[in-house]
Amino acid sequence: MSVIRTDNWLEDLYEQPIKMCEKITTYFDGAQAYEIYDHLTLHGMYRPFKNGKEQVRKLQENKVWEIVQNEKQRHKKTWEGPDVPIFIFPSDTNNRKIKSDFNGKSGLSFKDKLFLFISGDILEKEIRSLFTHEYNHVCRLFKFKKSEEDYVLLDTIILEGLAENAVRERFGEEFVAIWTSYYSTDELEKMWNNLVHPNRNILKTDPKHQDILYGLCSYPKMAGYCVGYYLVKKYLEANSLTSNELLNAPTDKIAHLKMT
Repeated sequence: MSVIRTDNWLEDLYEQPIKMCEKITTYFDGAQAYEIYDHLTLHGMYRPFKNGKEQVRKLQENKVWEIVQNEKQRHKKTWEGPDVPIFIFPSDTNNRKIKSDFNGKSGLSFKDKLFLFISGDILEKEIRSLFTHEYNHVCRLFKFKKSEEDYVLLDTIILEGLAENAVRERFGEEFVAIWTSYYSTDELEKMWNNLVHPNRNILKTDPKHQDILYGLCSYPKMAGYCVGYYLVKKYLEANSLTSNELLNAPTDKIAHLKMT
C-alpha cells in the first residue's frame, strides 16, 4: 500500500473525526472508532476547531501527500522496509508539547501502519524529516524481532535514537529535533548513569517508562529521547556505521558502548 489520500476524507469529515476513524478500524484489531481517535489524539492528531479546514487546504497546497509518497519510495528502497499504509492528518495546533518539542508535527508508528500529524505551515524538509523518523520506527519494529508489548525503556530510547540519527544522516544537524540540543554531553552521561540505566528494564506498561521517556513529573525534559539519541550517535561514530545498519541490531549491543 502507499499514502492514503486522507485529504479526501477530511474534506467531508473534518468535524467528525470519530466517524472518519471508522474508515481505519480494519487496521486495528477489535478497536472501536472512538478508541482509535482517543489513541491518535494522545499522539498529536487534531481536535476540530473553527476554520480548521484551512489547515487541510494548506496541507494540500503544500503537496504534503505527494512529498510523503516520494520519501516513502526512497526509504523503502534504501532501508528495504515494509510496504505499509500511511495516514496523514492535521496536528493538534493547541498542544503545547507538540509545538515546543516537535515544532508542530508528530507521528505514530507501528510495524504495519504509520500516522503523521502535521500543521499546515511547516517546511518541506520538516515533513521529510518527520517521515524519515517515523518510517525508521516502522523498519525497526518490523526487523527487530521483539514484540512491542515486551519493549522495555532501553528498547524504546534506542528506537527513538535510531530514528533521529537517521534524520541527522539524511538532512544534517539543522533538521534534527530541538530536544537533541537540550543537554551537554556531561549532563547526558549523568542521566544515563543515574536515571536511564538503573531503570532500563522498565516495561512500557509501567507509567514510569513514559515519565522518563518524555521527562514528565520531576524528570529532566525529554530525558529518554535525549539519552537514546546520544547513545546511538556515539555507537555509530565509534563503529563507523549508519543507522540503517542497526535496524535489526539487539538493543544491548547498541547501548553497550556506555554500559561498561
